Amino acid sequence: MIRLSVIVLCLIAGWDGTAFAQMSLSAIPEPQDRPYPGVIRLVVDASDVTRHIFRVKETIPVESGEIILLYPKWLPGAHGPRGAIDAFGGLKIQAQGRPVEWVRDTVDIYAFHVTVPAGASTLELEFQFLSATDGDQGRIVATPEMLNLQWNSVTLYPAGYNASRITVAASLKLPDGWQFASALESESSDAPLTGFHPVSFDILLDSPLFAGRYVKRVDLDSSGPAPVRLNIFADHPDLLEAKPEHLDAHRALVTQAYRLFNSHHYDHYDFLLALSDRLGGIGLEHHRSSENGTTPTFFTEWDKNPDARELLPHEYTHSWNGKFRRPADLTTPNFNVPMRDSLLWVYEGQTQYWGYVLSARAGLVTKDEALAALAATAAVYQYRVGREWRALQDTTNDPIIAMRRPIPWRSWQRSEDYYQEGELMWLDADTLIREQSNGQKSLDDFARAFFGVDNGQWQAPKTYTFDEVVAALNAVLPHDWAAFLRARLDRHDGPPLDGLARGGYTLTYSETPTDYFKKMETRGKIAHFAYSLGFIVGRENKLSEVLWNTPAYRAGLTVGAQLIAVNGVAYDKDRLLAVIKAAKTDNAPIEFLVKNGDRYSTVRIDYHDGSRYPQLTRNAAVPARIDAILAPRP
Repeated sequence: MIRLSVIVLCLIAGWDGTAFAQMSLSAIPEPQDRPYPGVIRLVVDASDVTRHIFRVKETIPVESGEIILLYPKWLPGAHGPRGAIDAFGGLKIQAQGRPVEWVRDTVDIYAFHVTVPAGASTLELEFQFLSATDGDQGRIVATPEMLNLQWNSVTLYPAGYNASRITVAASLKLPDGWQFASALESESSDAPLTGFHPVSFDILLDSPLFAGRYVKRVDLDSSGPAPVRLNIFADHPDLLEAKPEHLDAHRALVTQAYRLFNSHHYDHYDFLLALSDRLGGIGLEHHRSSENGTTPTFFTEWDKNPDARELLPHEYTHSWNGKFRRPADLTTPNFNVPMRDSLLWVYEGQTQYWGYVLSARAGLVTKDEALAALAATAAVYQYRVGREWRALQDTTNDPIIAMRRPIPWRSWQRSEDYYQEGELMWLDADTLIREQSNGQKSLDDFARAFFGVDNGQWQAPKTYTFDEVVAALNAVLPHDWAAFLRARLDRHDGPPLDGLARGGYTLTYSETPTDYFKKMETRGKIAHFAYSLGFIVGRENKLSEVLWNTPAYRAGLTVGAQLIAVNGVAYDKDRLLAVIKAAKTDNAPIEFLVKNGDRYSTVRIDYHDGSRYPQLTRNAAVPARIDAILAPRP
């Protein structure tokens, strides 16, 4: 970051309360591969779960002169500048027992300039992370029952050094009686503080922590050199109850992952799983752990939640794809150097694919549920007409463009489609390899060769480029893989359904939803009319999505419009389903009374083709390659 120094007039509200001084804001130094002298001491008080405030004390070894402290901005897994600088507050700095002023950088608001007094050897920092107290402020990370601590939210670190060359010794205070789980290893327990073994700053930020009142720990694999644990936190103790067969499915997940990749890239692995409707939901990958937040009844109402069971397989896969093997342009020396997301269709897209496959192979979902899930994904992209103007490759920019904020016309604007359309692309690749090799090779061979190298290694990520992905595919099956991938990444034509056809299935639509689809609607509290009328109804009967160029779109409906009545009678889902069925033999349009803001209007949709729900229909003329993909590996 090279720029001219800026001279600013700064009020020094120091010990005399009146002095003025001129401070020159120097350029923020680029990170260098050199060790930071000394160990940063970090103490986090996370006991104030009533007010959701994390109080921080940090001691940073320094020398006299200027130092620039950075608040992490570009966060791995978020793929964008998502550091919560708006929740950072109360910064006070002292040296030798006296206040030291700081000045925020005028260009990069994540940087703080500090002049270290002569003779000072440490800076003593105090500040708070003022986490959200209500959902409209951001994700809830603390409740009276549990919390989720991400170290990037409670740390400042010195500019000019690679994150891997800065050592931090962290300590934590929790509410009385709480337990925690993390990839970090405890070094001491001097109540009320727990101290962790010093680690490099990049490992610290890659090792978040869940804590809570109600905890259950399950060994998923304790037989090998790298234990795998499932750490479950819940709003109530009864939610921790899990049937043996459901825990066995999670053990099978570890087994099937090892059979896929023939390796592991951690010394131990901890699933952090929150079963809560109070803590904000999350799915975030780390090298030796993952943050997972899902429905409170994940175990106790297992049969109702099949669409929630792909979360852990997805995040676990990231230990191989995304954490150990990592796109070169996404790999940065510290957390304030911009990331580039061009290969997210591998990082997330292939992980989405393996998460889907491993869910079935482990028995977390049945074969029928897996096929229904694939049908639901395929239907989304059959109707996502934004491909006409925007290719899949460009959606890799969305974590930076949209910052994961809601958008009004998702089917036209597109969003982070490299996840699920990426899944369909890798299904296409897998079925092509199986077809052309007569079933002797598959994408499993790519995964083992590409992600399974250097078994046991985890501290130094191994990067990859587009050309390396192409070369690895060619090593499995000679083909023009560069052209294959670019055609699917840059296309503007029809939906990416070739993998379905080559896999022995066809996307069709039925008036009756699959059992998986019905449960997905129920858990999401939605009514899905996307493939008939062109909208989805969410909470308070408001439209949560309107698909571009569908009957609803042409009638003028938008996200946020509230359905009041259908054909003169108060709206509910079953009534509208009955009206859609009757409209097949009635030429009159369906009439809606709609409230949008403070205005009411009558909207007529001339639709007569009945309900439409996606499903996969078997094509007996083609081998059932998808069935083979979903079958567990022996």
